[in-house]
Parts: sequence; C-alpha cells; structure tokens
Amino acid sequence: MSGIEDPEDDLSVTPPRTWATGVPAVAHALEYSLGQTTVRRTALTLLNINQVKGFDCPGCAWPEPAPGERHRNEYCENGAKHISDEATSRRVTTEFFRRYSIAELGARSDYWLNQQGRLTEPVIKRPGAEHYEPIGWDEALDVLAAELRRLDSPDEALFYTSGRLNNEAAFLLQLFARAYGTNNLPDCSNMCHESSGSALQETLGIGKGSVSLDDIHSADLVFVVGQNPGTNHPRMLTALEETKRNGGKVVAVNPLPEAGLIRFKHPQKARGVLGRGTAIADQFLQIRPGGDLALFQALNRLLLEAEDERPGTVLDHAFISAHTTGFADFVDHARKVPWEDILSATGLTRAEIARVHDRVLGSRKIIVCWAMGLTQHKHGVPTIREVVNFLLLRGNIGRPGAGVCPVRGHSNVQGDRTMGIWERMPQTFLDALGHEFGFTPPVRHGLDSVNGIRAMRDGRAKVFLGVAGNFVRATPDSQVTEEAMRRCRLTAHISTKLNRSHTVCGDTALILPTLGRSDRDIQANGEQFVTVEDSMSEVHASRGRLAPASPHLLSEVAIIGRLARRTLGDTPAIPWEEFEADYGTVRDRIARVVPGFEDFDARVTRPGGFRLPNPVNQRVFRTPSGKAVFTVNEFTMPDIPEGHLLLQTLRSHDQWNTVPYAMNDRYRGIHDARRVVLVNPADLAALGFADRDLVDLVAVWHDGVERRAQDFRVVAYPASRGSAASYYPETNVLVPLDSVADISNTPTSKGVLIRLEHACAGAGADAG
Repeated sequence: MSGIEDPEDDLSVTPPRTWATGVPAVAHALEYSLGQTTVRRTALTLLNINQVKGFDCPGCAWPEPAPGERHRNEYCENGAKHISDEATSRRVTTEFFRRYSIAELGARSDYWLNQQGRLTEPVIKRPGAEHYEPIGWDEALDVLAAELRRLDSPDEALFYTSGRLNNEAAFLLQLFARAYGTNNLPDCSNMCHESSGSALQETLGIGKGSVSLDDIHSADLVFVVGQNPGTNHPRMLTALEETKRNGGKVVAVNPLPEAGLIRFKHPQKARGVLGRGTAIADQFLQIRPGGDLALFQALNRLLLEAEDERPGTVLDHAFISAHTTGFADFVDHARKVPWEDILSATGLTRAEIARVHDRVLGSRKIIVCWAMGLTQHKHGVPTIREVVNFLLLRGNIGRPGAGVCPVRGHSNVQGDRTMGIWERMPQTFLDALGHEFGFTPPVRHGLDSVNGIRAMRDGRAKVFLGVAGNFVRATPDSQVTEEAMRRCRLTAHISTKLNRSHTVCGDTALILPTLGRSDRDIQANGEQFVTVEDSMSEVHASRGRLAPASPHLLSEVAIIGRLARRTLGDTPAIPWEEFEADYGTVRDRIARVVPGFEDFDARVTRPGGFRLPNPVNQRVFRTPSGKAVFTVNEFTMPDIPEGHLLLQTLRSHDQWNTVPYAMNDRYRGIHDARRVVLVNPADLAALGFADRDLVDLVAVWHDGVERRAQDFRVVAYPASRGSAASYYPETNVLVPLDSVADISNTPTSKGVLIRLEHACAGAGADAG
C-alpha cells in the first residue's frame, strides 16, 4: 500500500481524560472503519458483530448480554476498530512480496505491516532467499509436513496459538500435536493469565473465573484491580454501570488513573450522549506496582481484627468450617504482616485502606476482577491466592453476586484452554482423548511459551508453527526471542494479516493465510459456523458474514486437518477430511471428550449458546482435600533502589494486543507518539529529569545484564510514586526471558526495574 507511511514520533500531550467512551468513541470507530473499507462493508460488519446470528468480536473475551437484552450495536470502540481492521479492503498480493525483501519488511513498524491489509495466498521463503514467493497450498503443506516427519523427536516441534483461534480449530490442533507425539502447546495465556489459572486451580480446583454478568450486576462491591476496562475491554464499563445503578459500589486499584474507571458515558444511552454519564469508581486506590499482595493481606488482617471485636458477625464461620481447609495457618500468618511493610509496598495510607475495609464490612456480595496488573509480577500467583483468601473469609465464593473474575483480554483464550491447548492437560483429558481416537497421547508435560523460546535458542526445538498471533512481539526479551526463532529449520504462521513474526524467519518460512472471524466459511457440506468461550464460560456460535478476502484462503480447521493428514497418514485413524467438510462432526467429538459439552452441536445453536458448569458455584472444590484452600503467602514487595523506578508495560488506547491502530493514546492524552515513558512529576524532579526529556530506559536485573530501550520521551503524568509506564511491544526488550512469575512462568512485564539515562536523539536501535 504505497499510501501508508511508516509513522514517526511527533509527540503532543493534552491533559488525561476524566471520562471514557461517549460520542467521540463512536466517531473514532467509524472514522477508522471507513478508512479501511466501504460504507456498505462497514455497516455489514458492525451490524453483525456480537449478534446472535452474527460473529463474535475477535477482540476481548468480555461476554455479551442475553440474546433479548443485546443492543443492535453490541460492540465497543476498540472492537469496532479491530473487526474493521480484519474486514479491510486492502490486500497483500504477490507483487507486494516481490517489491519488499524480508529485511525491508523487518525494518518497518508494527503499524505499517498491519496496515498493508489481508494476506491473500500462501508464500514461502526458501533457504537462503531474501524474499517470500508464492507457493500452492499442497506444496506448502507438504513442505511443513515433511519437516515435521524428519525431526528426531516430536518434542522438537512447537505448536503455538493465540486466543483468536476458535474451539473447533483449537481442538483439532491439540489433537494433531498429541497424535504426532508431543504436548508442546504453548499459547498466549502463558504470557498473561497463567498466574490466574495456577492460583485458582490450587485454591478452588478450577483455573477459571466463577462469576456471570448477572453476578456483576447484582454485586454489592466490585474490585477492579490491575486492569483498564476503558481500553482493554470497554464493554465491561456497561456492566459496571449496571452495578452502580443497582446500588453496588466499585473500588478501582491501579498505579494509573484510568478514564473509564472515573466516569463512563454510555454511547447507546441518552445519559451517556447528553448527560455527564456515570461515575464508576467510588474509591480509587493508586497503588504502587506489585503492591496488591500487601493490600489484600492488609484487608484480611483487618477482617480478622474486626471479627475479634465483634465475634460471629464478620467472618462466615459456617462456610469456612464446611468448605475450606488451611484456615488456622492462614490466620496465624495474616495477623503478623507489619503495617509499615504494607504501607511501604502499597504507597497507600492507613486511612485509604480503612475506607475500603469499611466498604467490605458493608457489603455481603463481593467480586474481585483483575487482569495483567496482578498476573505479570514475580509474586503474581501468591497475590491471586491472597485474593481468594479475602473472598473465602466471608463466604464470597460460590454464591450469586460474588466470586473471582479474571478478565481475559483475548477472544477465545479461555476456550482454547478448555479444548486442550495447554502443555500440562490433566491425565483425565488425555485418557478421554486417547480413548476417543484410538491412540495413546504423550504424558510428559510439554513446553510453554517461555520454555519454548529457550528450546529454540538452545537448538532443542527446530520447527515452530504459530496459529494466529504475533509471537515475537507478544513475548519477552525481544532480541533473544528473535534470535531463537531464526535458529529454527522452519517457521510457519497461520495468519490473516502481516506482522513482525513473519519477518523473523527460520531457514525455511511459510505464511499460510486463513479466513478471519468475519469471513463466510463454506466447506463441502455447506456453510459452517465456529464456536468460542468467553471469560465467563459462555459458549456460543460465531458465523462470518463477509465474502472472504481471497479465493485462496483456507479456514484454520482446513489447514490443520490437511497438515495432519500429510504428517500422520492413517495412523491413528482420525477422519480429518470429515472434520473439514462439516465442523459439526468436530463438535460431536468434543462432546465425547470435554466435560460439559454434552450434545454440543445442538445446544450451541440455541440463541446465546450455553454456559459451562462451574463446580465452584455448587461449592464443589476439585482440590486434593475436596475443599477450597486458604493459603499462606509470604509478604513480598518489589525492591526499588534509590534512583530507580518500577516500570509496567501496557498498551495504548489505539492498540489491540501487539498491533497499534494509530500513534495515539487518547484517554491518557498522548498523541502521535509511542516511544514515551509516563513518570510522576515529583519523581522526575527527584531524578533530575524534566518533562519531554529524551531518555533511554535501562533495565537492571539480578544477572547483571542491562537491557536498554532507546530514545523515549519523558511525559510528566499522575502515575503512582516510584513507578513508570510505557507501551509494549516497544519495551518487551527490557524483560529478560528468565524473569518470570514463580509457579506460572509468566513474564514479569509489570515489574521491570529501570533507571533513566539522558539520550542523544537517534542514538540507535534497542539493545539487549
């Protein structure tokens, strides 16, 4: 696309917004959509997104209201931009790959690559070549299958997926990988909510949330911790507005003030268009990054002390006695956490914490929602376990209006895990899979994303297949990750659009273009639909409505099935052609393997689909003891030496995952720039820097190696003291591969110790 320019930073700053959405959000969404495609295609797209007979938004995993309660425009600004980005009329053709070498593409920005449009035919980079060239589907899949067959061990292959994948394709991908002989199934959850799954599995016996939209609406008190709904899942603000209208309260906990949690102007309601909207957060706790563990330890200590003062009136002793274990050890530890440590870790005052405690005492039904602000710390798992302790104390698990709510940021990331995309699926799943398809799945745990990078780096993994996503930009330690990918014999990506991962090639590299969520999918047995699972375990159908971007595209189901046939032959005897022809046959097999999916194909055709059972809501806890587990979590907090800041990486408002749609972060007042770092003005003064100084971000780690991200503009911003914030993927270079959360192995992208150094403009590229 010759009209698309690689943007350069030209920073301008306006005051941060104090409200989110409203008419400007609608205008921005339409402006972006009409810049990508026609008026007709825009209307067809936006009127079908998140509708019962339409397609699921491929953005976040926030659930839709019940079918009779949905708005005709059931989408948010960012969802509209994301689906319009997929529905773009721009195309990447053979001529494009002749024009640009792989090196030239690698020098372009994430924005420029994405803006080129939809991929239209498979291409290959052959060994020693500098360009991709066209290749037929049969040859492309033969090349990939041959490389898989000649590996010394199935464990030398990695099968990665992002949360964009649908349930049917996810089930077939893990079936293929396990029939091939490996559990190497890393996914995007390894980088975001793995800490949630680890903590919840240990304490409640299931690694997912327990609440529904109705629970959010009816809660007395909702904590929104370490997340920014206004940008990452804006439709959550509609649910919180309903909470407020029903008399509930909201406590926001975040190092940055976020516009959506201050005030929400619902663009589909008169009060949101003409009025002041709805104030969302009744209290905002501007916590230091990594201080959430200390906050919930403080609240738990206060609850125990309140019970001492008013025995039998604060804690739910009947629930604790009947449904939990570990209470005595927890109490002994909780009473000993010193207040001076709590205040130091959180940056809060006793009075602020006491106000929250009063709200807790006045609330019977409490929900805690969280996202990566909790999970991407070294102590992410203990933090979430402490959240569970907090809810268990008053019986706020397994009853209406209460529970745990990890908010997933990607469309079907929960569904992929349910379908078996996990390197450590339980033996019961493997046994059911093997029984259904007549083979013995491998038992040894596979590689997650971080360990997969290590394996490629060390030559132990030689083939990488990525199904959706942008692996090299989603992962930490950018230089190490890219070098690891280049060591592979073959890298292949099943994608809808160009991204940075396509420019980081093994000896041989393939780009295999696939249908988007909005594209019609017609197979031998007629038009097909797929299914997804949202953050609240609702499973529903998704039907594309647009003509595909090219006649040469294959669906993800078709690509995986054809590759499996070429790789495995007839052993084991799996009907891949039947699955490709009729996705209902895939759902029939899922129904026989995955608990909760009985009569899947029929149930999911009902308007709105169905909700998977969650044993926690019947107060059934599938832990070794059969009870929910109180845990003892040692106090910890990030150590920030003098002259340093704790950096959290985040995304801008005009960004979806690794892809920026524009160079703006409208709600935070950042315009026409991405290489910026947000720092409290008092910290800037203390460190000897001024607003708009050009700096390098230098990460300091225990291995003694410094990592540097160059040429960032400092922006004085109301961040919590001692902290800083900057956008990923530009700052992924600062996060070492070996800096991961305990237990979950999630990269610590919210706890990067940095110092600022004055820089010279144009000093060079980022360094590892």
